[in-house]
Amino acid sequence: MAIYIDQPLWPAHGTHFSHLVSDSSLDELHAFAAAAGIPERAFDGDHYDVPERRIEELVAAGAVRVEGRVLVRKLIASGLRIPARRRNKSLKVPLLTRWEAIMPGRDALFLDLLDRWSEPHRHYHGCTHLLSVLEALDLLTEPGQAPRTVLLAAWFHDAVYRGAAGRDEEESARLAESRLAGTGLPPDEVAEVARLVRLTSDHQPEPGDHDGALLCDADLSVLGGDPEEYARYLAAVRKDYAHIGDADFAAGRAAVVRHLLELDPLFHHPRARELWQDAAHLNLKGELA
Repeated sequence: MAIYIDQPLWPAHGTHFSHLVSDSSLDELHAFAAAAGIPERAFDGDHYDVPERRIEELVAAGAVRVEGRVLVRKLIASGLRIPARRRNKSLKVPLLTRWEAIMPGRDALFLDLLDRWSEPHRHYHGCTHLLSVLEALDLLTEPGQAPRTVLLAAWFHDAVYRGAAGRDEEESARLAESRLAGTGLPPDEVAEVARLVRLTSDHQPEPGDHDGALLCDADLSVLGGDPEEYARYLAAVRKDYAHIGDADFAAGRAAVVRHLLELDPLFHHPRARELWQDAAHLNLKGELA
């Protein structure tokens, strides 16, 4: 059993990426990645994409450096390689693990939500965004301590996505109300999930609304990413609105950015402000300029 990494030959986002694979099992690969602090969203079905700057660190941790053709042979021989057409479901394993922790035995609902988040017209508002929000909640709470209603609201907050601001959130909230009503969840929790989903329309929870602040902060955490991550976010958002002309998109996007810059506070939880606020303001002002 071994972990392999190839040369950084794949250009993206101002750097080059390598592939990290196991020759025996995904469990081994996930364990190695977790120990190295590689985020779950970097997993792509049968490998992790890792930036060039991390290669030496991963080799020191035990990854074996090989040529790309050797890595592919190892992956094929392991039986783990998946065809490109299946990669839109590549986050199914980490998402299923998280779902089972809050709604065990509700596989049909999980698969319905996964299908919604995997719709082909989604670029930013897809499974990667969902996982990023869940990971952000991990950072804002003690491990495993985020309220179930907040976690479920994260799962539903963009479950309906057609690019219609306000209407999408309302339809997502109604979907949560209808789909959760038959799960045995107490009615007050169902109502709370729907309320939280609706908050993601304007990200302005009332003072003292701790759970609303958690969800809104996690949803906006992408704004506080490093320049590479923020550029990737902007490119994905533009693809989500590919049906809109450049001039109209620029005007609409500028209005969104101005709204975000006017939010006071932009982030509500002290840990969120510490993690993302300064970078978010720099990113937003840079984009507007």
